[in-house]
Amino acid sequence: MADKNSAAAWWQPERHADRRGLLLERNRIQARIRAWLAERDFIEVDPSALAISPGNEAHLHGFRTEAIGNDGLGRAMYLHTSPEFAMKKLLAAGERRIASFAHVWRNRERGALHSPEFTMLEWYRVGESYEVLMADMMAFCRLAGGVLQFRGAVCDTGLEPERLSVAEAFLRYAGVDLLASISPDGAVLASVLRGELVRVGLRVAEDDTWSDMLSRVLGELVEPHLGMGRITILDEYPAAEAALARRHPRDARVAERFEVYACGVELANGFGELTDAGEQRRRFGAEMDEKARVYGERYPLDEDFLAALEIMPAAAGIALGFDRLVMLATGAPRIDDVIWAPVAG
Repeated sequence: MADKNSAAAWWQPERHADRRGLLLERNRIQARIRAWLAERDFIEVDPSALAISPGNEAHLHGFRTEAIGNDGLGRAMYLHTSPEFAMKKLLAAGERRIASFAHVWRNRERGALHSPEFTMLEWYRVGESYEVLMADMMAFCRLAGGVLQFRGAVCDTGLEPERLSVAEAFLRYAGVDLLASISPDGAVLASVLRGELVRVGLRVAEDDTWSDMLSRVLGELVEPHLGMGRITILDEYPAAEAALARRHPRDARVAERFEVYACGVELANGFGELTDAGEQRRRFGAEMDEKARVYGERYPLDEDFLAALEIMPAAAGIALGFDRLVMLATGAPRIDDVIWAPVAG
């Protein structure tokens, strides 16, 4: 017997007819971006989705499965949360400009802007500055459409983007001196940030970590202002919040990491890539310690990835939530509206 909500299911003809125009526009945007990449000598690659590790960031959650060998024995594997590890191995192998439209999977994520399975456009440039990726992103936003919109907010992609650091954004929108809570070597000082939040009248829990407090200010007070009217490039994330990015050469407290926002929605996350394998191992260990503390689990390290970093050249890389870009370009209210066959539930 059909579910009582089946009339609204995406596969019902009338519902599909409502979505079909959005889906065809998705294909047109993807074709335009693919052509742009090909014109600039990017090689499109297709990494495997099954991985030893889904990623080693504390608040990313993978889907676990089991690979059973010919001997009948099982081995834990994961669906990747990003093609990053595989693509960096390709850079180590000798590729210089690569891109991938990859299906990726993230657990604990579902909502208007989140699907547990979605399409990520990820691309890398060897020997180039992470600032070049900012220009790439602006090109893709313009290829998607002149105006991006979400929940009444509008963003004109023809305008020059606003670029500000995380520290500048905290001062502007929350009155919080973020850099005062970071020591010269990048270590974070939770007591100092707690004092800053209390000073400006923000709620703080006794067990809040520095990262908890940063995330709350960013999500509640900063992000709603970003990408309004024009694209915002939020740059120079604290080094403690950039597990895969190299330190900024001008200030060790921050990293070569930026995010791109339109209409208050995060679209992309870019890095000047960290290639120090020892430092990467240390950061992954800290991230997994935090994951174990908060969620009671940890993911294995991909030792091949760490070995590949030893020979990976200097590069810049970025991941774009492709479905979100299509959402904003078409004015769709939910991410499922622009996915051809959305995940059930």
